[in-house]
Amino acid sequence: MKTRHSLQLALILSITWILSSCNSTKNIDTQTHLTLPSSFGQTKDTSSIAQLSWKDFFNDPSLIALIDTALKNNLDLKITQQQVEIAHANLKQAKGSLIPSLGLNVNSGKNKSGQYTPTWAGNNGTVIYNNQTIPNIVANYNFGLQSSWELDTWGRLRNQKKAAAANYLSSNEGHHFATTNLVASIATNYYQLLSLDKQLSIIDNSIMLQDSALTIVLIQKQAGRANILGVKQFEAQILNSKKLRIETLQSIEQCENNLNLLLGRFPQPIRRQENAFKADTTQLLNHGIPSYLLENRPDIRQAEFEVIAANANLKSAKASFLPTLNITGSIGYEAFNPSLITLPESLAFNLLGGLTAPLLNHNAIRTAFSTSKAYQIEALCHYEKTILNGFTEVRNQLSGLKYNTEILNLKSQEVTLLNQSISSSIELFKTGRANYLEILTMQENLLQANIELTIAQQNRFNTIIGLYQALGGGWR
Repeated sequence: MKTRHSLQLALILSITWILSSCNSTKNIDTQTHLTLPSSFGQTKDTSSIAQLSWKDFFNDPSLIALIDTALKNNLDLKITQQQVEIAHANLKQAKGSLIPSLGLNVNSGKNKSGQYTPTWAGNNGTVIYNNQTIPNIVANYNFGLQSSWELDTWGRLRNQKKAAAANYLSSNEGHHFATTNLVASIATNYYQLLSLDKQLSIIDNSIMLQDSALTIVLIQKQAGRANILGVKQFEAQILNSKKLRIETLQSIEQCENNLNLLLGRFPQPIRRQENAFKADTTQLLNHGIPSYLLENRPDIRQAEFEVIAANANLKSAKASFLPTLNITGSIGYEAFNPSLITLPESLAFNLLGGLTAPLLNHNAIRTAFSTSKAYQIEALCHYEKTILNGFTEVRNQLSGLKYNTEILNLKSQEVTLLNQSISSSIELFKTGRANYLEILTMQENLLQANIELTIAQQNRFNTIIGLYQALGGGWR
């Protein structure tokens, strides 16, 4: 009787300890405290370019073909796709844990009990079949079905399934985010390649212009109107331009190699559209309102699903403090002789229900809970940071588009003025009303201004692509 009361007391203390542990593991507030502004600036667009498919946003057939190839062959994108498959498999596994397991059991063996044991004493002389007593060495053959099932009383398994589902959706959004980055990278490299092509053409034209000026100064030297110093200055200018041409060719080859790497293939020439660098897509730049970022940007949606998964994991960890109810059972045929195993008398079954509560491993469970809580806070902070980052990126791209347009207009005016003055300066040089230093300076300024204008045009394309990416476009 005393032993019985001791067991009851131990059970009561165990339950009290478990319940007190559950009370000390409260959930934290997981709601984001960020309030997005109502607009990115002065206007509130009702549409966003992020809703456009990349095939509709870009109008260059060569660029579209490159992106299409990359989406099929890019190795980083294939890796993210496999991460989606892994998350999907984990989700299936989590779903399977909610239903009973059922397996086929077939085994055989022999057993001999020691003579001075209760088993020997109980079996000795016992008739088992047709006046046969149980032999010293007993064979055992059985086959049948066995099953086990954990009743998810406290939602531990359901929350594991919820976390797995959120991780699957998160990995899918991660794949979309990788697609967005890939599309933007290809477009940026493509327009850089077009910019380098144009710079190469500018340098070639500049070299032709410098050759013409050198011819003039050579004629003037023969006529005694110029000296060897002027000739050497023009020759040095041409050599510098040729050096610049070689550097540009090297940059073109490297840019092509980078594009081929994104396309998942070995280096080869990149096909591109002529005059595509002059295209303008300003009519497509509706940027919508900040709340659209939550719907369009894959990284924000990915971070949101990570918060959901962290919350579910925390609830699952909290449920680990509570007892688990397991039901196990089996049914089949069992006999000491294979010839008897199909008889109705050989049918055997068992059914067992058990309640298991953690006692000695409480610290391990509490540590797992604390870890899950830390992951939850980390996921929430990451979510808020991703929202802030997305809003800032859009504002930066809009600001860049505004200032880049102003720079582009100024550089265009500068190039126009220099082009007008270069022809006049050549005529003045021919008649001796301008010296060779003025011609050299004018040619250098024109070359530099044309290259800077090309870079400004490239920056405009980069800003447009960056705005499309920042708004969450490119994965549709």
